[in-house]
Amino acid sequence: MRNIVDAIIEIVEAPKYRLKEYSESHNRANQMGTALEEYVKDLFAGTVGEKDPGKRNQKLSETFCYLGNQNNPPDSMLKNEGDAIEVKKIESSNAALPLNSSYPKAKLYSDSKMINNACRTCEHWTERDMLYVVGVLKDNMLESLVFLYGDLYCADRDVYERIRNCIREGILAIPDIEFADTKELGRVNRVDPLGITSLRIRGMWQIDNPFLVFDYLYRRNNDKTFNFVAVMSEEKAASLQNFSKLEELQRENENFCISDGKVKDPNNPAVLLNVKLITYSV
Repeated sequence: MRNIVDAIIEIVEAPKYRLKEYSESHNRANQMGTALEEYVKDLFAGTVGEKDPGKRNQKLSETFCYLGNQNNPPDSMLKNEGDAIEVKKIESSNAALPLNSSYPKAKLYSDSKMINNACRTCEHWTERDMLYVVGVLKDNMLESLVFLYGDLYCADRDVYERIRNCIREGILAIPDIEFADTKELGRVNRVDPLGITSLRIRGMWQIDNPFLVFDYLYRRNNDKTFNFVAVMSEEKAASLQNFSKLEELQRENENFCISDGKVKDPNNPAVLLNVKLITYSV
């Protein structure tokens, strides 16, 4: 089955950083955020050059076990308990990533209340690696693209759940209110004497973007039109049976590089984790 290695090879062999032109020529979405999501699907499915909608749909079905959207996260999941993929668009290299009601995820779990039943039951699974794909878009151009695994970026879910639960418990402690069951942080019904007003309490999570978080590991080359970087743990790289294809690509392409690095453990910054840093710029 296809995985992150195949997607990286697609990027290097035929980068499509003129995203608006690419989207229009393939009859994809016009909105740039959605165009980025569709491009990422094409990278993983091997349909970057496919213009026949029927053939593309078939390839997508063969690659993904689940396809979601902003209201039904994640954006996609690879078959055979492969990665869960979340795509984020930003327009400034310093902008934070908006996560809205969904807190950062080191892993995706099937018992999460933030996913729907179709996602939960598309395969028999309990836990998946979470891959964040972040694109910097400016003037319809894809300037930078990041592939980053959540276990190097986000703390364990207990860290975020503790904050969420404390807020909910605090609301419940308010006397004489009608608290409704909800996936949001909370909802208080019948606030006024007429019982016609309700209060929705929603979390609006955000996280610093990878270029800021990992500036000690990687800096973009601003003289280049397009910069790509992927960061994965040594364990993840070793688990990919086709990782050797990237090593072959490094020998063939001088703009493509694989190197070793260390990043701070999101749960304990005193601990450094060994990673593979994969970069490409043109």
